[in-house]
Amino acid sequence: MAPPKKSSGSGGGWSISAVFLTFSLLFTLSLLLFFLLSSPRRHHQTLHFSPPPTIQSPTQLLKVYLADLPRSLNYGLLQAYWSPSFPPDARIQSREDAAARSGTGWHSLEHPPYPENPLIKQYSTEYWLTGDLVTPDADRRNASHAVRVYDWRDADVIFVPFFAALSAEMELGRGKGAFRRKEGNEDYQRQRAVVDLVRGSEAWKRSGGRDHVFVLTDPVAMWHVRAEIAPAILLVVDFGGWYRLDSKTATSGGGNGSSSDMVMIQHTQVSLLKDVIVPYTHLLPSFSLMESEKQERRTLLYFKGAKHRHRGGLVREKIWELVASEPDVVMEEGFPNATGREQSIRGMRGSEFCLHPAGDTPTSCRLFDAIQSLCIPVIVSDDIELPFEGMVDYSEFSVFVAVSDALQPNWLISHLRSYSGEQKNRFRQHMARAQPVFVYDNGQPGGIGQVPKDGAVNHIWRKVHQKLPMIREAIVRDRRKPRGVSIPLRCHCT
Repeated sequence: MAPPKKSSGSGGGWSISAVFLTFSLLFTLSLLLFFLLSSPRRHHQTLHFSPPPTIQSPTQLLKVYLADLPRSLNYGLLQAYWSPSFPPDARIQSREDAAARSGTGWHSLEHPPYPENPLIKQYSTEYWLTGDLVTPDADRRNASHAVRVYDWRDADVIFVPFFAALSAEMELGRGKGAFRRKEGNEDYQRQRAVVDLVRGSEAWKRSGGRDHVFVLTDPVAMWHVRAEIAPAILLVVDFGGWYRLDSKTATSGGGNGSSSDMVMIQHTQVSLLKDVIVPYTHLLPSFSLMESEKQERRTLLYFKGAKHRHRGGLVREKIWELVASEPDVVMEEGFPNATGREQSIRGMRGSEFCLHPAGDTPTSCRLFDAIQSLCIPVIVSDDIELPFEGMVDYSEFSVFVAVSDALQPNWLISHLRSYSGEQKNRFRQHMARAQPVFVYDNGQPGGIGQVPKDGAVNHIWRKVHQKLPMIREAIVRDRRKPRGVSIPLRCHCT
């Protein structure tokens, strides 16, 4: 057998393939060392979540265009309300408002205050959001999460500055019993004016209204025209009463008396996907944790309000009958007038827990009064939706009870007595940190001025900001539809 031939290449015993393999290995090792040395040493670090972007960052602000409405639909309404010739509310006597009409001259102010009448004040969200947007840019000091733009083409959303709750309550306060009729209804005339102006604008036509924002905190705000603004972002206190129309309302008289004249928004037209739950304006003053620690709370459970309610509020009457005889429970019927306010302040500040059962709607301003009073809310309302969830964890300072449990004899009181003093103190500590989130008032005359950075106004703007990706997607989908083709609304999902 002949001996093997030696390579004729240089390097003695090194073959070409061996040289190539050696070079490849060296190159691979060099790359590996490079990446190991240049990458962070993760095994020596703990993970940290990035802090949320500050609201001063221009790229993170919500760009808002203020729709052009006549002054008569917002601040002009307040001037009319404060006019000495405006009749007092037929439902409740508000001493503060009556005195202001006769001697303050508020009806002549450019930006009058919002009413103190508790039936109206609880819905003042519209006032504070509009006030934030009309505040001069130099006075806002980058405190707001919303920046006003002056061309609707540059805006993320179009805000409609109609004081819908004030308009509805002014009509209801006349006591004429004609609110649900269109004829002779000044509120309906204002609703109609708003819808015609807004829906006729180029901004509405561009998006089909999906990027428009309406404030409808009053359950009867824009009652007659809701179906026409349903695609928009609706700021509401809850969805109670929006899904159905009870039989009495359906037959009691819109227009010609038929139910077709009184159509409420169907469940497919309101949703957590596009709409924002906002807090009622609290009616009781804030109680600090330091003050609370000095306060003796002798009552276990407190409630003040109407005993008899409709629809989902029927549970209130049943709970009342179960717990009212307990020695350390106070259940008071009362109206939110001046006397009732003082009773509520004393009752909430002197109680460990404050009952929050469903009424005509799943929630009420009573919940936010309890928070400001550091009285632990006991929420018995299976259908409740709460403001700013995802930003606020209500389970840290509230007790949630299923209606089925609350209606068992002795169950609710036994459950509340099972909480230790340490647990209740922890609830109040968490509640004290959450109090500012539900405050609208900026302490400025006419609501014009810098808003609290961590207050309700900014939390609402942030929630609206979160809706933008969904809104933009919906607008793009609408644009590609052939003319005459409609896609059914499918918002009944949460």
